[in-house]
Amino acid sequence: MLTTIEGVYHAGKIELLEVPQNIRVDMVVLVPFISSKSTETPIDLPSRGIDRAHAADLRTRLAVFAEDWDSPEMEIYDNYDAAKSTV
Repeated sequence: MLTTIEGVYHAGKIELLEVPQNIRVDMVVLVPFISSKSTETPIDLPSRGIDRAHAADLRTRLAVFAEDWDSPEMEIYDNYDAAKSTV
């Protein structure tokens, strides 16, 4: 079962922004941390036809790529056009 609930990490604890439904006490959970740079603006997913359930499904299916995406070697793609022009 996959249930996605937004929350905020603060002082070693996670505060959920909504009360989970149909979740038993002491259930094991996985908590992915999504970091954003302070200069980034959030992406308006609903305007792109992506609701919370679809976003959760995408996040789950794309998680297998996270290790590669987060590797230091991939930072060159953060500004791909500039890096390409130096080659």
